[in-house]
Amino acid sequence: MRDNGRTRVILVVLLLASLTFIALDSRGSSGPVEGIRSAVASVFGPVQRAVSGAFRPVRDFFGGLGQDQQAELDRLRAENDALKLKVRTDDYTATKAAEFDKLMGTAGRGGYTILPARVISIGAAQTFSWTALIDAGTQDGLKVGMTVINGDGLVGRVKSATSSTAIVLLTIDPKFFVGIRVEKTNEIGAVQGHGLDPMTLTTFDHLTPLSIGDRLVTQGSDLFAGGVPVGDVLSVQANAGDVAQRGTIRPYVDFTSLDLVGVILVRPRTDPRDSVLPPKPSASASAGSTASPSASGATVTPGATGASPSASRS
Repeated sequence: MRDNGRTRVILVVLLLASLTFIALDSRGSSGPVEGIRSAVASVFGPVQRAVSGAFRPVRDFFGGLGQDQQAELDRLRAENDALKLKVRTDDYTATKAAEFDKLMGTAGRGGYTILPARVISIGAAQTFSWTALIDAGTQDGLKVGMTVINGDGLVGRVKSATSSTAIVLLTIDPKFFVGIRVEKTNEIGAVQGHGLDPMTLTTFDHLTPLSIGDRLVTQGSDLFAGGVPVGDVLSVQANAGDVAQRGTIRPYVDFTSLDLVGVILVRPRTDPRDSVLPPKPSASASAGSTASPSASGATVTPGATGASPSASRS
């Protein structure tokens, strides 16, 4: 206890002495004060330098460690950003390649000569119609009325075109009508769009049974290429005494995520009928297995911006 008291007294004296020297030094004092300061410096200077020299490596070590950690953090962040970009790019490339393969499979089964194109935008604010703007036009061989498809089926038909772009009236537009034929039964009818609601179906023979799940393709005509998958039957409304059957249709195409499409420039000589529909899974096939479509017979016409996938995969 007595040593602790002496230590506190010494610290107080040193503190007061330091404050006194600081005050006198700030006034630019000379003479005795300068002599005292010099004497103190000569006594404590070597000690101060020794202590500072002893701690400098430690200080430098921790200071350098902080800089190295920041540099390493910056490097890791840069690598992480690069990896994220690569993953996104690889995923996008794989998705686009899969879309192109699927489109070519559909075109191949139907024997259609197509021009691939990309969807630029959906809808038209001035008319509130269901349309899509694509990046191909008359300079690429497009004409009004041509059938537009994607890997899943019927997208619509060319409504108007400029030299480099075209507007496609989508199948789900309320003004869109297309003649259809029921797979295998050959029952014919017509389908009308209803926006994002199920499309409506009317068949012309009430004696031929229509069942939920029946698949529909386009009936070949002056307006549409034949054999393009349209959708399958969701519901059937058959009333006694009706000369026609009515129902609702679920389209195969997802119109909320349109991207790659194909404009049919040349139709096959013969109607492909049901051959464009993908084969139904057999009862013995395992769940989730699908047949790989063949692009044999498809013809791609380059020229539009959207045709770049074919060039990259040729």
